[in-house]
Amino acid sequence: MGDHIGRGEEFVKKAEKKLSGWGLFGSKYDDAADLFDKAANCFKLAKSWDRAGAVYVKLASCHLKLDSKHEAASAYANAAHCYKKTNMREAISCLEQAVHMFLDIGRLNMSARYYKEIGELYEQEENLKQAIIYYEKAADLFQSEDVTTSANQCKLKIAQFSAQVEEYQRAIEIFEEIARNSINNNLLKYGVRGHLLNAGICQLCKGDVVAINNALERYQELDPTFSGTRECKLLVDLEAAIDEEDVAKFTGCLKEYDSMTKLDEWRTTLLLRVKEALKAKELEEDDLT
Repeated sequence: MGDHIGRGEEFVKKAEKKLSGWGLFGSKYDDAADLFDKAANCFKLAKSWDRAGAVYVKLASCHLKLDSKHEAASAYANAAHCYKKTNMREAISCLEQAVHMFLDIGRLNMSARYYKEIGELYEQEENLKQAIIYYEKAADLFQSEDVTTSANQCKLKIAQFSAQVEEYQRAIEIFEEIARNSINNNLLKYGVRGHLLNAGICQLCKGDVVAINNALERYQELDPTFSGTRECKLLVDLEAAIDEEDVAKFTGCLKEYDSMTKLDEWRTTLLLRVKEALKAKELEEDDLT
């Protein structure tokens, strides 16, 4: 490992010497770029991630001097992938640089991929509001390039995180939009009932019984098979429990569904919010009587 670091430092010294010396236009930047690339590889082999990231940033500068934006963007992306292991803020900063350069040269698909990656980093940091912003940018670019599957993946993240930060209406609109767009697609139509269940759970979180009923009617019109699904039955039963302000009935419906189809963490979290609100309402009624 020490040997790799020593070799890396040697390559860096040679590269910097090239940059400080005289040379034909461009040639010194070409030579330095080659040396910085070798140095970065040595630091990666030594698992010296911060050092590798810093050298990739220097490599990007050389490519910019040579007006090679694609190579510069790739170097910034490589820097980010090193920094991801040690320094999230630097990783995001380098990915931002990569995105701007790929946008400049019209590489929208690459830009979308790196916006999505920034979203994933913010998600890891549990900074959901920032994650939403970057998944949104990624979704827009994927959509403009007709990469529908990737666009939908990003939109689903936006919907899930919006619900987590209590922006339920936004989540509902996204889940419903994806369900509508999937219903006539043979590959995607099997996911429709899951999207409608998610939208329905967000409706329950809003606590408006009339809106929930209207939504259930809409969902059954959108997908005539939905009314015969366990997902639809769950939403109908939960809506009835909320209308009757019956916490025991609400809990029983969830247990029955969960015994057949395990509720994931996201759905469980939201449904617990609904249950807590229902409990609070029940206690309020008890206090009044």
